[in-house]
Amino acid sequence: MAEIRYSDDDLKEFEVLILDKLEQARQDLDQLKKSLSHEDDNSTDDTSPTFKMMEDGSETMSREETAQLAARQEKFIMSLENALLRIKNKTYGVCRETGNLISKERLRLVPHATLSIEAKSKH
Repeated sequence: MAEIRYSDDDLKEFEVLILDKLEQARQDLDQLKKSLSHEDDNSTDDTSPTFKMMEDGSETMSREETAQLAARQEKFIMSLENALLRIKNKTYGVCRETGNLISKERLRLVPHATLSIEAKSKH
């Protein structure tokens, strides 16, 4: 039985795409972490107490949202790194449910995908 997988040239194309997305994702994560650590701070420490109290509540909500974004970004980075491992193993682009190839169009849009559209729609 023939092995179902993408060619080495295809895998190289996807590797370049993933490395670009990984670099951007890491930059985005750094920005999120900087905003969480108050680097580049635009705080309300020097404003009136009433305004400061309103701003602090808003800031807490914003920090929680930023923390959630950072967590999501870390998960995305891990998914991209796992995709690079699948490229090295030459299993990249193979649906983990059906065993068929995931379409190139889907992989270009979602390079860390592990399910084909058909398998994803069953969920």
